[in-house]
Amino acid sequence: MTRVFLYVQHLLGIGHLARSSRIAAALVDDGFDVTVVTGGAPIAGFPGPGVKSVTLPPVTSGDEGFSGLVDLQGKPVDDDFKQRRSEMLLQAYRDCRPDIVIVEAFPFGRRQMRFELLPLIEAIDATSPRPLLATSVRDILQERVKPGRNEETVDLINRHFNLVMVHGDPAFATIDKTFPLAGAIRAEVAYTGLVAAPPAPAASERFDVLVSVGGGAAGKSLVSATIAAARNANNCWKWCLITGPNLPKVEFDAIAYDATPGLSIFRFREDFASLLAGAPLSVSQAGYNTVCDVLRAGCRSLLVPFAAGGETEQTVRAQMLEELGLATVLMEKDLTPDGMAQAIERALAAPPPSAHHLDLEGARHSAQILRERYRTWSLKTGP
Repeated sequence: MTRVFLYVQHLLGIGHLARSSRIAAALVDDGFDVTVVTGGAPIAGFPGPGVKSVTLPPVTSGDEGFSGLVDLQGKPVDDDFKQRRSEMLLQAYRDCRPDIVIVEAFPFGRRQMRFELLPLIEAIDATSPRPLLATSVRDILQERVKPGRNEETVDLINRHFNLVMVHGDPAFATIDKTFPLAGAIRAEVAYTGLVAAPPAPAASERFDVLVSVGGGAAGKSLVSATIAAARNANNCWKWCLITGPNLPKVEFDAIAYDATPGLSIFRFREDFASLLAGAPLSVSQAGYNTVCDVLRAGCRSLLVPFAAGGETEQTVRAQMLEELGLATVLMEKDLTPDGMAQAIERALAAPPPSAHHLDLEGARHSAQILRERYRTWSLKTGP
């Protein structure tokens, strides 16, 4: 079996982990032997069955601006902590002896993890026969404003990487839209389609307004606006708020206690995709995975893109979807109880979402692409 070593580091939400887990599952289904290395806060159910899992000492982002790394107690990590993680990652690589290495986000993102990823890349380059090295990225990237960052990214790709897997449909967005030096990349760039979950079964429960906050580490303003909007609503709607597993328990307990009778509050729902398919309206941020779920469900969507700390990726995605008639957008700065209530009314009054033909089979296509590219790579490099 072809061995795959997949590194993923989630820092704030769970989107990176969820997408990588879907890809890992598709690789297993395609007959690969998969080891997933995770480095964020443990999340139940991820990376999923059928894969070998290595858990590094967890780190998260110190704030919504990704300004520093902290452990699960909120303490900034020191050099000894980083050295221990780096050594564990290198040992996991040696134990796996992979044919393919996939690094999620880096070098387009996750610069905070250079302390362990650069030594890993050095080890890959020193291995004989050398594994194929791929980076796995979203179709829409965070804008880099610091001079030299994009040039540094291209240099790392051209010196070390064989493949850039872009998890998007080029009919919606190509990488050059948010990465201005895309034309300077010499590695192959392959579009996989959007990595969406399979179609969901019918829901056992129905809500009129389904509000979800992703992982829950960000989006507290969306939570508070939902509680107030549901309390003030002059209708008989059934509201559902899914706060996400990363919201601290004390905060979850407080908002659950404060909820109006028409609002059901959950930390997590395994049947989220089914609930979406049965809901007249989804309200969420504009993260990659949630948008994929909404596109799969085909429901009306109100997107409140996360924009703290200079983040641009969700805003770009939300505006592009609105232009296609697939969503209504409420900017974070306008997120008040009244603003949310008015945006919900506007979204529900809009025509049903336009039919779209975006490729949502990115996980399966990722496995196919890797199998084809590895076959070519192994013929080129020899035993």
